[in-house]
Amino acid sequence: MPWYEMPWRERTGIVGSLYDLSRWRWGEMLFWTLALMAILLFPHRYLILTEIAWLALFVLSLDLILGYAGIVSLGHAAFFGVGAYTAGLLALHHIIDEPVLALLVAGLAAMVLGFVTSFLVMRGADLTRLMVTLGIALLLRELANRFSDITGGFDGLQGIVMQPVLGLFEFDLFGKTSFIYCLVVLFLMFLLARRIVHSPFGLSLRAIRNNPLRAAAIGIPVNRRLTAIYTIAAFYAGLAGALSTQSTALASLDVFSFERSADLLLVLVIGGTGYLYGGLIGAVVFKLLQDVLATWTPQYWQFWIGLILVVLVLIGRERLHRWTRWGPERIKTILDARKSAAVAGEKTP
Repeated sequence: MPWYEMPWRERTGIVGSLYDLSRWRWGEMLFWTLALMAILLFPHRYLILTEIAWLALFVLSLDLILGYAGIVSLGHAAFFGVGAYTAGLLALHHIIDEPVLALLVAGLAAMVLGFVTSFLVMRGADLTRLMVTLGIALLLRELANRFSDITGGFDGLQGIVMQPVLGLFEFDLFGKTSFIYCLVVLFLMFLLARRIVHSPFGLSLRAIRNNPLRAAAIGIPVNRRLTAIYTIAAFYAGLAGALSTQSTALASLDVFSFERSADLLLVLVIGGTGYLYGGLIGAVVFKLLQDVLATWTPQYWQFWIGLILVVLVLIGRERLHRWTRWGPERIKTILDARKSAAVAGEKTP
């Protein structure tokens, strides 16, 4: 039966477990502290930090449907592109000059598309969903190319001028305002995503991911839950696309490309699915690897990223995690042994 129809004692146990899951850990506080300190630590790297911020939000949107609901997608760039072009057109034609309001409108536009297409995505298994989502993204790309008088075609939207955020903070050439703006939006949306996955709604999504038939048998409305999370994820992706346009003052057909969706899956594989910080960490690692390898070997940086991905899959993330813990645990064991030996020596006459 649903959690709200359970006896009070059992319901209290569920709420207590959700409360324990939603408690903030020291590692989470450290992560966001480091993200905030990046404003001061890397004053000459604001542009790549901005890319990491909106990419992390984009990956977070995919993790909500793939990691928690088990919905695979090869066309998640469709919502990213709708958000990007909506924000660009609103700014270009001075329909909505305020970036935050335009951001929300762009997210809602992607959300509407997500709700409409969710009924197509729900009809079928994983392979069908892959093809449907990919087809939607390719269709939107061709529509954007067809109506080039509106979208700019292959040249993209030209002449976008972004107004100050909230009328106070102007976008600067070095990207400091863009990074802080994207980081604040990422943090707020992360708080919302964290609340979603640690709620009874989030638990029902995990049940659907593990076994849809069993979830339906115990009374969970599977299709409605999947439609809801797919729509929410589309909103997140639309926000990421709008942030991309607002921070770069550019929107082109590339936002709908298959490569963008494929890179998104790659980032999520690197960071790990079903764990909100996995997408964030994967975005940081992917962008830093891309930046370092492109500087080191501009022609073959994709080869090295592919090699790292193959090694990660073959070795396994769990084994790598044990290896990273081996050093600190070994040092702790040595220190404890020396401390015990010193105490024993003091007790010996």
